[in-house]
Amino acid sequence: NNTVTTHWTLLQLKFLHHFFLRLNNKSLKMGKGSNVQKAQQARERNMKSQGKTDEERKAAAAKAKADSTAFVCEKCKQAFMVNARAPVLYLHVTTKHKPEEFKECFPVALANFDPDDPTGEKAAAAAKKAEAEREAKKKSKKKSGGGELDLLLEGLELGKKKGKKR
Repeated sequence: NNTVTTHWTLLQLKFLHHFFLRLNNKSLKMGKGSNVQKAQQARERNMKSQGKTDEERKAAAAKAKADSTAFVCEKCKQAFMVNARAPVLYLHVTTKHKPEEFKECFPVALANFDPDDPTGEKAAAAAKKAEAEREAKKKSKKKSGGGELDLLLEGLELGKKKGKKR
């Protein structure tokens, strides 16, 4: 009798143990989702593995070709990348051609280029100085021109404050 109850208790414990294990595992794991979600995820995985479409490849190749020959010297037809700055283009002109011909070699890129100021520091300083002068003029105009109107407004405000309330 004692062995039967012990055996029965062991079976109950095993059952309860497995029951709680399953219960805990179900609560920890999220559901797998609907078929719509599964299909969407499968589509995304397939798109990643396929890579670019033909149109995307053609567009990327055209952009790379345009970028690689963004600047072309009109005299010797040497191509420069899109990230070539004006000083680099001017350096090409001075080493391969006559320095006076820089506007003929690169008419668009070097149209506003100043050989005496290749980095553009002088032009930036001049623009900053001109902006400071404009601001100074605005401030002086406010101080001198608007004085009469301000004086009139102050007089009206004082009159309102001195008046008696009923």
